[in-house]
Amino acid sequence: MTARNILWLLVALLAIEELIGIRERTAALTVVHLAILLSFTFVHGSLRYGGKGIAAFAIICLVVSNAIENLGVATGFPFGPYHYTDALGPKLGYVPLMIGPAYLGVGYLSWVLATVLAGDVKRGAGAFTTFTTPLIGAFIMVLWDLSMDPSASTVAQWWIWEQGGGFFGVPLQNFLGWYLTVFAFMLIFALYLRRRAPEPALAQPPAHYLQAAAMYAIVGADFVVSYLVRGVSENVVDATGVTWRSGDISETAALTALATMLFVVALATVTILRQPDKTR
Repeated sequence: MTARNILWLLVALLAIEELIGIRERTAALTVVHLAILLSFTFVHGSLRYGGKGIAAFAIICLVVSNAIENLGVATGFPFGPYHYTDALGPKLGYVPLMIGPAYLGVGYLSWVLATVLAGDVKRGAGAFTTFTTPLIGAFIMVLWDLSMDPSASTVAQWWIWEQGGGFFGVPLQNFLGWYLTVFAFMLIFALYLRRRAPEPALAQPPAHYLQAAAMYAIVGADFVVSYLVRGVSENVVDATGVTWRSGDISETAALTALATMLFVVALATVTILRQPDKTR
């Protein structure tokens, strides 16, 4: 089986896993979800950047995200006052081990879509592309958190926003902190590629980028499908005592994913298909 076929298999497996976990996302399913995302990241990334290149992305992402997350729990900067519960298992410092792989898996998909929309960063790339690709990639990543965070925190209580917030118990500062974190590790990777990436670049066919778009689409579509098959809406209370409705949170997540994540997928897909006979 070729690497390209393995990637399509991983796309199918992610879709199946998301369908299985619609009603309830158990710890075991979360591990499977992350394993599929990480497998895709390393196989897909090695085709485009080589083994050293995708390893560099992984190391930069994991180190930066864990450092800033630990800083956030300890000081409240840059996300706002919060802490993780024990729901996600063992921690590295204050942060569950599962958080880093989540940053890596979705962060890589966001990076690939950003290279489609803003331009790929190669050795000797100009300052504009080196800066704007991480700029767009960070926005794409935050769209996922915008859809996911209220359900994960206010409903599932995987982490607690100690002072609440206007977005179903989540503060605006959280999303600004997410943007800063993702932009930081993507910019470092862009600088690495600009100065040290191997040449010649490993050009890939349009299908390579469509696979990443499909993975991101599945992650976004999960919010929509989960809303459509949701159970009874219940009252949930955030850390400040404000009561929210779980059904409202689910519906808003679906609408947000449709208007943001799936819009990005549509835009990227159109961009890729405009020149189907060319490699990038």
